[in-house]
Amino acid sequence: MGRRGRKGRNISGILLLDKPVGMTSNAALQTVKRLFNACKAGHTGSLDPLATGVLPLCFGEATKFSQFLLDADKRYQATIKLGVVTDSGDADGEVLERNEVPVIDDRSLEGVLEGYRGAISQVPSMYSAIKKDGQPLYKLARQGIEVEREARDIRIDELVVLERPAADELVFDVHCSKGTYIRTLAEDIGRDLGCGAHVTGLRRTAAGPFGIAESVTMESLEAAEGHWDALDQLLLPVSEAVKNWPAVELTELTASYLRQGQPVQVANAPTQGWVRIFSEAGDKDAFIGVGEITGDGKVAPKRLVAQ
Repeated sequence: MGRRGRKGRNISGILLLDKPVGMTSNAALQTVKRLFNACKAGHTGSLDPLATGVLPLCFGEATKFSQFLLDADKRYQATIKLGVVTDSGDADGEVLERNEVPVIDDRSLEGVLEGYRGAISQVPSMYSAIKKDGQPLYKLARQGIEVEREARDIRIDELVVLERPAADELVFDVHCSKGTYIRTLAEDIGRDLGCGAHVTGLRRTAAGPFGIAESVTMESLEAAEGHWDALDQLLLPVSEAVKNWPAVELTELTASYLRQGQPVQVANAPTQGWVRIFSEAGDKDAFIGVGEITGDGKVAPKRLVAQ
């Protein structure tokens, strides 16, 4: 029996949503998918309900490249409250401890922060979406179950104090690798300061090559409901998922070989790494997909858009 066709419009592209507070990433995805009446869509890494900010949503052919956005670096603005420890590490959790906040001068604070810059190991929160025997950890945590978690290697490129609104409050800018848990970072910093801490506000200001200024709000999408042209104009081309990668252009003949799965020789191509592949036309509709440079200098197809 044949596979049933998906319902909805067959559209492709990337929408940069400024996810609202109080909504899960999946709920945001399903709402936007309905607004666009799209037959296929996916997001590129969850944001907690507490968090707001850049959430790239991929439609149609763009879903083939969502992993590259999932693997990309992120930037956050995080507000943490000192002296209060919660079970979840954020303001949505139950308070476990209330401690006196010591006087923390800038030099002492900087000394603590320096220990978290660069390549470090981090033990994920029990309130993360990481799975243990098929069960997300946060579901186990809500049942009062705690399991051992292995430390993960992450990287924090920037960790800067933006402001100190109160003696028990800090606002950070964090530029980090994928897999970094800001709530865990806040807990660890609070522990090192001797009073504990939790996240009270979190905003993702960048995801890979995309910034918050490029994002659209849910309110603006809802205002355009039913106006397909207006909504579709908000979609970025599929190639934008890897817009920071070097690009190569193929002739029509060379592109036909590549689409058949054959590595091809390309003049002036990079000598290693991943590349974006376009046909000679060079416009957004000429995006073929992505490839990787082989040992003999050819471009091998890795993920291609449907013709």
